[in-house]
Amino acid sequence: MTIKEKFEELKKKKEGALIGFVMAGDPSPAETFEIVNSLIRGGVDIIELGLPFSDPIADGVVIQKAAERARKLGMNPDLYFKIVREIKGVPKACLTYYNLVLQRGLEKFVLDCQRAGISGLIVPDLPIEEAEPLLNFCHKYDTNLIFLAAPTTTEERLRKILSVSQGFLYVVSLLGATGAREKLSKGLKPLLVKIKKFSQGIPLAVGFGISKPEHVKEVLSAGADGAIVGSALIKIIEKNLDHLHGRIRIPRDQRSRVAQFACKKMFSELENFVRKLKEATKVI
Repeated sequence: MTIKEKFEELKKKKEGALIGFVMAGDPSPAETFEIVNSLIRGGVDIIELGLPFSDPIADGVVIQKAAERARKLGMNPDLYFKIVREIKGVPKACLTYYNLVLQRGLEKFVLDCQRAGISGLIVPDLPIEEAEPLLNFCHKYDTNLIFLAAPTTTEERLRKILSVSQGFLYVVSLLGATGAREKLSKGLKPLLVKIKKFSQGIPLAVGFGISKPEHVKEVLSAGADGAIVGSALIKIIEKNLDHLHGRIRIPRDQRSRVAQFACKKMFSELENFVRKLKEATKVI
């Protein structure tokens, strides 16, 4: 199922889309598959998988640390596409930075996305004015190039972005980097109203700062079609790192058992948290 088809399905069911973001390779490449499956069991509609980059300018501290952990454990594009290929059941999007796309080669990167079953590509540091070469390959290989729009985006740039947008538009709810917040911006509803003047029906998914069911309800009631949650999920992973990687002193003969228990606990926490978030998408 493509991203477009998922939004259409949810619209018929009168639900908003829950889009979950995690960093591939965090806390380790081996655990990424089970983490994503936990999110799917919880009810996530679309999964965004980060391909870590050394200078993630749009990301807050939580996601930056996750990228650093993943890179230290060997996450790279080859391993990334191998892992993502095995994930089934929901539409998938890749979030990464343009330098990694350039290094691999535009066509090869997009072709690898297609082969891994990735239907959306998000490149936060690629401005619309420089996106045509990548857009051409995305069209060739049926991959949605998903753009971001911020509160500071002018109407002229919005028109340009929306004229080529596919999948959904990533609406940045506030200025600054990603990260869970207690409250969302009061300017979100006016921002969505402004964007909808030019959106031509493309779904709007709001990210940056969404960390609880109340936030999900808030963005959907403000007019969004979906909510993107990332840092709040990664915080659950981060909370379990000490037990997962043996940073707490445990007798040698008990370490394997404790690590297995920690993994199950983490997977369960992620699944239950996502289930609560997904329930909030049904009240719109």
